[in-house]
Amino acid sequence: MTDVPIEQGVIATLPTAEPSLHRVMGPWLLLLFIVGDILGTGIYALTGQVAKQVGGVVWLPFLVAFAVALVTAFSYLELVTKYPRAAGAALYTHRAFGIHFITFLVAFAVMCSGITSASTASRAFAANMVASFGLGDLGAAGVTAIALGFMALVAIVNFRGVGESVKANVVLTLVELTGLLIIIMIGLWAIGVGQGDVSRITQFQPVGDRGVFWSVIGATTLAFFAMVGFEDSVNMAEECKDPCRHFPKVLLAGLVITGVIYVLVSISAVTLVAPDQLGEGETPLLKVVQAGAPGFPLWIFGFITMFAVANSALINMLMASRLVYGMSRERVLPSALGKVHATRRSPYIAIGFTTLLAFALISFVGQVPALGGTTALLLLCVFTVVNVAVLVLRRDPVEHKHFRTPTFLPVIGALTCAFLAGPWTGRDPAQYRIAGILIGVGVLLWFVTVLVNRSGALRPEDPAEHAERHTGGVN
Repeated sequence: MTDVPIEQGVIATLPTAEPSLHRVMGPWLLLLFIVGDILGTGIYALTGQVAKQVGGVVWLPFLVAFAVALVTAFSYLELVTKYPRAAGAALYTHRAFGIHFITFLVAFAVMCSGITSASTASRAFAANMVASFGLGDLGAAGVTAIALGFMALVAIVNFRGVGESVKANVVLTLVELTGLLIIIMIGLWAIGVGQGDVSRITQFQPVGDRGVFWSVIGATTLAFFAMVGFEDSVNMAEECKDPCRHFPKVLLAGLVITGVIYVLVSISAVTLVAPDQLGEGETPLLKVVQAGAPGFPLWIFGFITMFAVANSALINMLMASRLVYGMSRERVLPSALGKVHATRRSPYIAIGFTTLLAFALISFVGQVPALGGTTALLLLCVFTVVNVAVLVLRRDPVEHKHFRTPTFLPVIGALTCAFLAGPWTGRDPAQYRIAGILIGVGVLLWFVTVLVNRSGALRPEDPAEHAERHTGGVN
């Protein structure tokens, strides 16, 4: 134990024997983590919903979402190489503004985005399982029960530790890549033999009278869910072997790989299935396989889809629990959430907390578009703050070398992310309600945290103090 000065006349006794996280991720594991996190639920479950809003040019919103994500990724690269520790956006906000309430809200928003994303994946997993194996008689209650059971399994894998979780991610990433490559190959083969309708990829069908611009913007707000995931990787910084050297090349490579795959999958899908048919139901890519390769065993692709969305759930719950762990160590969340299991070396209390929130979302919200759209909304708000933070933190130099993004990119990133988060985009009002409820829970938890800190004569820790205490002063 050690005494740490907190305020004048107040001494707080803090534990120092808490085990640290394992540094197990090299560049290839990190690349698979990023690719596996970005790929998955968005493209597998929401392609049809995007097609509903723009018709045959379904690839365009994915391309716009990729551009917005890429600009923001440059801001994350500067910050994660400057401050290579867990907590991600919340840590950067804390460093930039030093207002603990804002830090807490950002942390809670990022955590909720991971949980809503994982809940979306769980729902998609259950829907594909029902569709692929003829379990339609189970009804809505059966789908919810399958999703809850799946989320419990994710929690068990997460508890086993980051080593096991990352190994599972490698397998699941390869599976989901295989599924998307199957869609691309089916599309290319169909085009080569004259099947399908390639002309659809240039046919725009706006929603109502919204016109081209606003229909694409509205579709982009949903397609953006398919591009999120790259920000999760910064929360794994303390478990990477050399984050300052590996992150820039690996993160940009992961984004480009996924962006190309998304465009090719979108073109293949709309070539083989009309946009209005693609937008029906929660399993759009299964329809593409049926149309382009009717002899292909549908249950096999359904199985691949289940594994793909399983990967999204695993990685997002991994991120959410590590974020809670990191912010607990910053004294912005109760200290109990920062406990690390002595044997498994995983943040087991944080895992339990985030899993319970996921159970609630699966039980009381459920719909894939609502959960996916809420994920995108929360992250667009967070990305706006991060793009501003990178400019503010230019006045906080560090001793080691780090990536530096051109100044105009964070400015563009902040403006575009704020624009896409607004109600003028045509976003479903239900997404604002869900996000509002989640943030309301966060505000309530913040007040509880303040009371707990005051009762123990503690205040939220300054990031510099955290670095000194946990890393010996080395960033």
